[in-house]
Amino acid sequence: MEKNRNYFIAIGLSVVIVLAWQFLYMNPRIEQQRRAEEARQAQQATQQSQTAQTPAPGTTSPGSTAPAGSLPGSTSQQAATVSRDEALGRSQRVQIETNAVAGSINLNGARLDDIRLKDYRETVDDSSPIITLFSPSDTKDGYFTELGFIAGDAVGTVPGPSTVWTAPEGAKLTEKTPVTLSFTNEKGIVFNRTLAIDEHYMISVTDKIENPGQEPVSFSTYGRITRNNKPATPAVFVIHEGFLGVAGTDGSLTEESYKNIEEKPFSTPKATGGWLGITDKYWAAAIVPPQTLPVEARYSHFTDGQPRYQADYRGDAVTVAPGQSVELKNLVFAGAKEVPLVDRYEAEYSIPKFDLLIDWGWFYFITKPMFKLMDFFFRYFGNFGVAILLTTIVVKLLFFPLASKQYASMANMKRVQPKMEELKAKHGDDRMAMQQAMMALYKEEKINPVAGCWPMLLQIPVFFALYKVIYVTIEMRHAPFFGWIHDLSAPDPTSLFNLFGLLPYDVPHALMIGVWPIIMGITMFMQMRMNPTPPDPTQALIFTWMPLVFTFMLASFPAGLVIYWAWNNTLSITQQALIMKRHGAKIELFDNLKGLFKRKPVETK
Repeated sequence: MEKNRNYFIAIGLSVVIVLAWQFLYMNPRIEQQRRAEEARQAQQATQQSQTAQTPAPGTTSPGSTAPAGSLPGSTSQQAATVSRDEALGRSQRVQIETNAVAGSINLNGARLDDIRLKDYRETVDDSSPIITLFSPSDTKDGYFTELGFIAGDAVGTVPGPSTVWTAPEGAKLTEKTPVTLSFTNEKGIVFNRTLAIDEHYMISVTDKIENPGQEPVSFSTYGRITRNNKPATPAVFVIHEGFLGVAGTDGSLTEESYKNIEEKPFSTPKATGGWLGITDKYWAAAIVPPQTLPVEARYSHFTDGQPRYQADYRGDAVTVAPGQSVELKNLVFAGAKEVPLVDRYEAEYSIPKFDLLIDWGWFYFITKPMFKLMDFFFRYFGNFGVAILLTTIVVKLLFFPLASKQYASMANMKRVQPKMEELKAKHGDDRMAMQQAMMALYKEEKINPVAGCWPMLLQIPVFFALYKVIYVTIEMRHAPFFGWIHDLSAPDPTSLFNLFGLLPYDVPHALMIGVWPIIMGITMFMQMRMNPTPPDPTQALIFTWMPLVFTFMLASFPAGLVIYWAWNNTLSITQQALIMKRHGAKIELFDNLKGLFKRKPVETK
């Protein structure tokens, strides 16, 4: 029993992982799908009953008033009833065209409500549509960013959701050509808004407010990101999708799920500096308010008219003296969460903790350096699958001293096995005497029986960190390996049950057991056979079937993770064999494999 201590710990940890996967991922996913379908049906019924009576976006419902503290446009919004193309044609627009982004600015409210990402497509097929991030509010998938003002003393009308801005004739927003929009109110207050975009996804919005009058004027600023629907794919516990932000230059990251905000809005204390937004797995929209202006951020869900989610901020009042002007600058990020790019924006614009826009998880200090290493190999070899293999080798080398102690401990335990059998025969059922004798034997032979456990436990965070890297980073999305693996972030698309595509029919998702999961299962089986088979029949049964359980379980994991696990098992087998041979311990693999095919003698009475 003692010689199998490490093995049983590994089995226990494996069972914990399997159960955690079932209860923390699969069960919530099924429940999420059920609730999403119920919510969709309820929303559809609500929209049908309200379409005829809901007011235009940004206005208040008949007989109702805006909630206290609400922003312009936060009250009842018309149910989404039109196509995207029809919605885009309803208003005057300024085109956006860069190497990375295509879209337009809606001159009604100067909204950013048409953003498409040229570098990313919906599937691995190069002919599939490019990713659409922002869409107008009156579409089913409405998603937009809006910046505006809240009137204060003597300022008159200020730009809001229904303001029609004026653009120069033929204006077009590109990396080299900023666009300036203008609006002058009834009191002569001039609002000039200059929008500039870089070669990627950062848009700077600079508002200059001029007061030509004889009295000071004051107003507050606001910004909001509003979307009608949350992501269609069910939420997964390993990654945060929803609201997030940092309040203040020294603030901590705030993360709120859609579910939490549906139940109760959340506001952060007023702070100077920071950012707020909404994130998906690979895409995000964020506003960086003026970093010298105290603001209060809020995350809300509205059910009046068109149900929608909103991340917004409201700044402190700003006063413009007679004959003077004030400039306020917001930044809007709308695009893909590319790691080097997000890091660059954090440094270039001094945005506090902006790198946390990417969900690196609890093991941030492991996950991000691991990505950096993997990205280094990718830039050198041009294949993320190869980068995973090389990263695994580096991790193995880093853990080699610990692994050496682990396998050395296992080898020493095997070496003293005959002496332990003698102690069992000598002490029989006297467990106290047996334990004392074993401790004395360990001391005499200089063996630490728990030395083999720690390396295994220390490698668990590394495994989860790698899982995070493969699952959350957009660099893995649609990244090919070799052969049939065209997307390392998706499961192996082949299946044993149609002979890997040779038979002309599709198989159920539960039976999608591809080539790489099978390879992983075989390597796991061989790794477990490096150790003696437990004498207890129940333990031996677990020993035999655990690789098969993991094969089915990991079949739905990203192919990149399965390739890592198979390769890691292969390296572990090689490493264990070399270390145990060096310590003179017998390698059980071949005897165990032979034993599988030996016929057991038939007992005669």
